Amino acid sequence: MAPKAPKWRELADRYAEQIRSGKLKPDQQLPQIRELVEAGEGSKETVHRAYKALEAEGLVSMARGHGTTVRPKAPLKRLGIARYDKAKWRDGDEVAFIADRVASGRTYSRNEQTQSVSRVKAPAAVAVAHGLPEGADVYARARLVKEGTQPTHTLTSYYRPEHVEGTRIVDPTPGPAGRGGGFRVLYDAGYEIDHMREELFARVPTAEEAQLLQLSPGEWVVELHRTTYTADGTVVEFAVGVHAATRFAWSYDFKVPDSAAREGESE
Repeated sequence: MAPKAPKWRELADRYAEQIRSGKLKPDQQLPQIRELVEAGEGSKETVHRAYKALEAEGLVSMARGHGTTVRPKAPLKRLGIARYDKAKWRDGDEVAFIADRVASGRTYSRNEQTQSVSRVKAPAAVAVAHGLPEGADVYARARLVKEGTQPTHTLTSYYRPEHVEGTRIVDPTPGPAGRGGGFRVLYDAGYEIDHMREELFARVPTAEEAQLLQLSPGEWVVELHRTTYTADGTVVEFAVGVHAATRFAWSYDFKVPDSAAREGESE
């Protein structure tokens, strides 16, 4: 016989079923913790732990002074290839995080992205990506992106000084680096991006990341490593992103390759 689930888990599962079935509607408030305690649903610690589990699963939002409410929105679409379409940033002003918002049907403000820029010694992974000796000078452009007041992710891009010195990329003004963002700055400087490699890792957040992203206990993050190249293979950006796992749905749409067909054409 399977062991009985703890009381907080039973309570969390009951509310999760009501949310998923639509019985509890988006933006609807769950009972106050003290109300459930008085109704015999468990101790204050039990109810709080159940609500925190629901928050970690992306079903509710908890805010001091506002109680616990059913999340009104599905996770943001985090586009894959389409978010980097040159027509978006070269010919328009739809930088990558805005492309995700547009695809998700969500509103946005450019100032929901803030940043700090500093010249730092290259960490090992950054040095390897750029082909530099460890400890060489690079520019780090660290961004915190929010949806409204809720942080969604951080992204730190590392650049060689000779590529970005004196450009808008090293300007810490909130929002993208001018019209078209960082990729447009590189384009105007003669470094047109051509291809990328993205690697994803799921992991437990550090204490600092949990605080910065306002994560619930037990909520994981998805770490992104993005290497951006020009057509001749020059690395013009290496970026590390840390994303709140429950706040994104990663979406990739691409043509399926057929390497055998290409080999046949070359014969």
